[in-house]
Amino acid sequence: MYAVIIGALLAIVLVTPVHAQVHVDIGIHLPAPPPLIVVPEMPRVQYVPAEPANLFFYNGQYWAFMNGGWYMGPGYNGPWIVVAPQFVPRPVLLVPVRYYHVPPGHWRQWEDREPPRWHEEWGREWADKREWRGHEHEREWKGREHERDNEQGEGRGRGHGRDR
Repeated sequence: MYAVIIGALLAIVLVTPVHAQVHVDIGIHLPAPPPLIVVPEMPRVQYVPAEPANLFFYNGQYWAFMNGGWYMGPGYNGPWIVVAPQFVPRPVLLVPVRYYHVPPGHWRQWEDREPPRWHEEWGREWADKREWRGHEHEREWKGREHERDNEQGEGRGRGHGRDR
């Protein structure tokens, strides 16, 4: 008898959908869709020029950087979910500092024509997860296999494209 009841309860728990994403209120409450302006350095990314927030639009989604963290929403008023830094799209991360209307105070010392120094914000572990290879004047995204091949002096004859 107890086995039947436990089995029924277990079946109900397993069938019930689980909502893993928690929506948060980040304080962006706009009365209408905001105007968007293309970021010249990143033409597929747009920013909201008139809001006192770091709000960007990319690939049909809004991205907000607030209080040291990233949030994503399907609309200009959300609903917002927290996004781990390694999952923020590369073009959004490469937007220069000048397009952040509310940058953290320590960003003032950074060149406003360059992207934020995310490796300084989140550490080397983040850079490794993103497969980010940061150079002072050149920032490139490289896959781990490509990095490994370059470090070992290998990379030819392994199916990495045509010979040039």
